Amino acid sequence: MSFARLGVGLLKSRLTPLTLQRFPAPSLAGSLLRRYATEATPEQRPTDVNAALSRTETLFKTYKPVTPGIRHLRRPLNPHIFKGRPLRVLTVALRKKGGRNSYGRITVRSRGGGHRRRIRIVDFMRIESGPHDVVRIEYDPNRSAHIALIRNRDPNVEGTKKWSYILACEGLRAGHVIESFRQGIPDGLVEGFVDSKNIRGKMLAAEDGDSASANASLAIGLLRARTVKPGNVLPLRLIPTGTIIHSIALNPEGRGILVRSAGSFGQVIVHEDNGRYTQVRLQSGEVRKVLQDCVATIGKVSNPLWKSRSLGKAGRARWLGRRPHVRGVAMNAVDHPHGGGRGKSKSNKHPRSIWGWLTKGKRTRKPGPKGPKGSNKMVVRERPRGVEKRRGR
Repeated sequence: MSFARLGVGLLKSRLTPLTLQRFPAPSLAGSLLRRYATEATPEQRPTDVNAALSRTETLFKTYKPVTPGIRHLRRPLNPHIFKGRPLRVLTVALRKKGGRNSYGRITVRSRGGGHRRRIRIVDFMRIESGPHDVVRIEYDPNRSAHIALIRNRDPNVEGTKKWSYILACEGLRAGHVIESFRQGIPDGLVEGFVDSKNIRGKMLAAEDGDSASANASLAIGLLRARTVKPGNVLPLRLIPTGTIIHSIALNPEGRGILVRSAGSFGQVIVHEDNGRYTQVRLQSGEVRKVLQDCVATIGKVSNPLWKSRSLGKAGRARWLGRRPHVRGVAMNAVDHPHGGGRGKSKSNKHPRSIWGWLTKGKRTRKPGPKGPKGSNKMVVRERPRGVEKRRGR
């Protein structure tokens, strides 16, 4: 009985609330408040950029896993994409080959099937000048980037000159106005500036930097503010250094062929002194010389989150026309250089393709300074490989 009374007394003493006389008055509030995290100082508080980056989960659409196929499904959020069908006049039917050539032999493995598609005729030339209105941004099943339907404001044109598809750049939305200055800057667009083939990027930079004439400097500033906008097409000679570009042409009369996949971009590095070439850094990190009369589109290619998507199940890959890809070690020796043997073994061979080509580290093309003499003089610096790539150069 005495032990029971002793236990009850001890419990009562533990449950008795703390009296305020035990704590000094200055430290009363600090002792009673329990802090779970250190308060951020004004210098440590998140900025708008950090706040946007902290909401990365809202950049993708995920689904409640009511079925196994959508448990890992993740799609980029693109509420601005038009939900209807494309313009029929600007599409042609896609006839699939299943990865086979004209002889019926498989040249590309793991291809076949997939949903029916229509090819969107995308204008990579951008010859038509004048303002064009962006009508809508559409999904294109044949590429990773989005495309934009634009309308020419000229009432005298019709057909494909009136409507056209272009590669949408990041931030381009319905209602924006874009222009193509492939033929040069028209007279009277900017007061005090007259375009000519003799005007090169280095000359513009010299005039802007030396401030030889206040009027010339002002005209150049107005020109860049008027023309260097996302979606506009300009010759490289009129694009200032450091500008982000895409859809770069290698022929002054040709279409844009470089930097066209989702989220990719190039950058104008420097205009050479001779006024003939401009050095451009491509998405791979390669620095290449391009003629200054070639054109490029300002901005970054749209849909940068495409590479972070997750299909969720094998069936979606089949909808895209991708068939299963069998590993070489799972084949017989007659079917692949890695095949055969007991267990998982490549028979101490270097990794090779099904045709016997070395696949990891073997260089099959030697452009630029390290290649044969005169192989590719346009490459100033090759793309980083190996240690350079791991270092992020």
